[in-house]
Amino acid sequence: MAAALFTLYEVTCAICLNIYTDPVTLPCGHSFCRTCFGAVLDAQGMSGYSCPECREIFRSAEKRIVIPCANSEHNRKCSVHKKVLEYYCCEDAACICVSCRLDGEHRGHQVETLNETSEKKKEKLRNILQKLTSQREETEERVQNLEVVKRQVRGKTAGETERVIALIRDIGEQLEDLQKEVLGEIFRQAAQVSLPISDLIQQLEIKKEELTRKMGDIKELCDMTNQLTVLQEQESNRADYCDAEDTERHDIKVHDVENLDVGLIAETLHSGLARIVTKVTRQPYMLLDVNTAGDGVSVSEDLKTVSLSEIFQSCPETPERFLWNQVLSSNSFSTGRHYWEVEGSESGGWVVGMTYPSIKRKGVESWIGDNYKSWCLENCDNLYSVKHDSKEIPLPLSPSCHRFGIFLDYEAGRLSFYELEKTQHCAASQRYCPRMSLYGSVSQTSPQDPQPGQILQITLRKSRLNPAITEQQIISPVLCFRYLQTW
Repeated sequence: MAAALFTLYEVTCAICLNIYTDPVTLPCGHSFCRTCFGAVLDAQGMSGYSCPECREIFRSAEKRIVIPCANSEHNRKCSVHKKVLEYYCCEDAACICVSCRLDGEHRGHQVETLNETSEKKKEKLRNILQKLTSQREETEERVQNLEVVKRQVRGKTAGETERVIALIRDIGEQLEDLQKEVLGEIFRQAAQVSLPISDLIQQLEIKKEELTRKMGDIKELCDMTNQLTVLQEQESNRADYCDAEDTERHDIKVHDVENLDVGLIAETLHSGLARIVTKVTRQPYMLLDVNTAGDGVSVSEDLKTVSLSEIFQSCPETPERFLWNQVLSSNSFSTGRHYWEVEGSESGGWVVGMTYPSIKRKGVESWIGDNYKSWCLENCDNLYSVKHDSKEIPLPLSPSCHRFGIFLDYEAGRLSFYELEKTQHCAASQRYCPRMSLYGSVSQTSPQDPQPGQILQITLRKSRLNPAITEQQIISPVLCFRYLQTW
């Protein structure tokens, strides 16, 4: 009973003593009917507001600006008929209610339900989104491609810088050689001219002594007082005196001595300079491409020699760079017969050969000779073999052999390896597809059969470039290592 009374007390308004109708609760915790409390507030006026039961003073809540929501019920009703918007007028592009459709200004127009129109619009937006997504993917792909090009440009810039530095260094070496040649010619001519001059000086010194002697004799005669003695001495020395008077006529002419041949010196200098310029403009070295070298190999400053590095290089990653210890060359041939020689380490392992540039840069298939795109001569602890597409043919070579000549007949499509110690054809030839071009860190000689004894250590002077040949038609010499040995 007490619980029931307590519950009734809690729901009874303290002003009208009836059960709450539309109750409101004040901050102090007391509740009243909304109508009763409103009458109390009106009676209190502007002096302040207080709870009718506990007299606690409180302030009214601050007024807030309320912005109608776009999805509010007001916006979903027709402004003319105050009915819910259910249709969409396609002709006027407006949302309408049923009255607008049947009796209003949109009567007879093509209309659709809001759901149909909304789905059509969503479908259009989805198509637009799909196109934008495709455009964004294309943009991302272009950015990635440009990044690749940027890295390639950066790599090629480094390679070209190295090439120019090596070329200028080589020009400097050739200028030093030319200087020695020209100075040698000058010193040779100087020695050739100095020898007769020395002989002439010696002859003139002898003649000078003879003239001095004669001058003394004549002076002595001039100082004599005995006339008879003077006359007798003059008659006896008449021949010597006549020779003294005719000295200029029989003397050696100084201007007959040869001088330095300045024209020959200038010709030697000019021809040497022209030879250097010709090598720079028409016969550039074909150098190793550092952008393809794996992190485990080190390319020399002149880009002509490669060795296995004991220090990890940490080179920038590029699409052309090998993961393994291999390096390609930088330029190409497109015709002719070419011969070059290489010298490898006497122990350990190394490989030299040719490959298409499209060879993979990572994985087992990137090894030269282990795929159909490459051919090689391999040395593994002085055991030699030729290899192509993982098919290996052992060769009966001497363990002391580590110098080889490599001969390419482009038109015949034949690649041959020669052992230089015995000048024997030591490897089976391989045939290539027609219209291929050769990239090469090689030294080209005459089109005749290769001859031993011209080791240039991965160097090339003459090249025939054909930019019209595609990458798939190009074949490149490649060097790689198996063990820690230096070329």
